[in-house]
Amino acid sequence: MTVTVVGKATNVVKTDSFAIDECVGNVATKDDRMSLARVFVSQPGQEPWLTLGYDEWIYCCSGRLVFGLPDGSTVELKAGETALVDKGTRFQPRFPEAGTSYIPVCIPAFRPDRCVREEASCCSGVAKRLAALHTKVEDAPEVLYHMCEQPRWEAAKSSGEAYFPPTFDEEGFTHATGVPSRLIETANHFYQDSEAPWVCLRFSRAALRKQCGIIVRDERAMPVGSKAVGENWTDWVCPHVVGGIPPLVVDAVFPMTRDGSKFVSIDGVTDV
Repeated sequence: MTVTVVGKATNVVKTDSFAIDECVGNVATKDDRMSLARVFVSQPGQEPWLTLGYDEWIYCCSGRLVFGLPDGSTVELKAGETALVDKGTRFQPRFPEAGTSYIPVCIPAFRPDRCVREEASCCSGVAKRLAALHTKVEDAPEVLYHMCEQPRWEAAKSSGEAYFPPTFDEEGFTHATGVPSRLIETANHFYQDSEAPWVCLRFSRAALRKQCGIIVRDERAMPVGSKAVGENWTDWVCPHVVGGIPPLVVDAVFPMTRDGSKFVSIDGVTDV
């Protein structure tokens, strides 16, 4: 376990009436698990009607917010109070006072495709800005790879049970990548201390989800055990499998070639 600086506040919306700085999320930290932002209201106004694809907690730092609901009722949130907007809720945030500020926390993280905005035009300045920022996040690859010690993989396969890496209980997920060109660099950064033969497993998101009910989170690169990530990996978006790897989803196993402790190639993966 470690403590790592993972990003900094990034402005994602700025209009004449309000501004949003994301502190954690897909833009600021390339993390899809949750998002946290600071919102500053400079003049009274309101958002369009929204329908959320995530749970959102809203803490009012100053001023007040009013949430309009479809039945015509409203909920007022005052400074020092926290509201929870459940996933699937249709509502309209309203800002009756200039100087209002609040902190929204979304789980999973905010993304434009998770928030339906009922605007007169789908091409509003706010919608365009949010879409542009989130298209910078790498597309989620369908085909994934995981590197592991061959004896551990063979033991899992022989038992018929899912393979779990040694660090799973500590980290709660299985590291993977969808970018084959990163495999050798990753292996040499983390795994040269291991003397066992290694293999690279290939599988797909769809197989994990449809056959086993296992999801994949796309997040920033994270340490393996106590070993930190590479210094040049800050822009990487990495698939993290929220579970083990059942043998039935693995469609290919590639041997990894080494020169001493150094990994040099993966035939059929890094040479194509």
